[in-house]
Amino acid sequence: MQRNSLLQSLENYQPSTQEETLFKGQMIDFVQENIACFERSLLIGHITGSAWIVDKSRQFTLLTHHRKLDKWFQTGGHCDGDSDVLNVAMKEALEETGLSNIQTISCNIFDIDIHEIPERKGVPKHLHHDVRFLLEADMNEPLIISSESSDLAWVELTNVVKLNNSESIMRMVFKTIDQEMK
Repeated sequence: MQRNSLLQSLENYQPSTQEETLFKGQMIDFVQENIACFERSLLIGHITGSAWIVDKSRQFTLLTHHRKLDKWFQTGGHCDGDSDVLNVAMKEALEETGLSNIQTISCNIFDIDIHEIPERKGVPKHLHHDVRFLLEADMNEPLIISSESSDLAWVELTNVVKLNNSESIMRMVFKTIDQEMK
């Protein structure tokens, strides 16, 4: 069963907030109930993989301005059948940034989020069950903006709130800061 690895990772994941605790239960139920959970053709929603990319000092994160949604986010995307969600997050990070040297800080889940994607071009609104991983890259490496984005920027963690103050994004900011303080 290709879902077992993700289910084990979710079971081992320690949420940082009450909201994430709810997401964990909902995501485990979703994966258990939907064999096609890694396929974007599952129109109620699907698993996605994201990368929270930080610099070596852990003071900056790399954000992309999503062309379709017109907002700043972490990189990430659809699994399209790949049950290795870390692999999906890494692939999306490489494709969306043009970076060639991105390192995985941990194979453990960094954050989870469930959010609604609005209806667009005949695809009904649906949920992204987003599994996020912490990655590291060199701020001096040149960036290449992909067709999915209108911009890329290294943003100081204290300034992320100016670009996207959503609870989902700010939770990752706080987790990064908390890790550095330990």
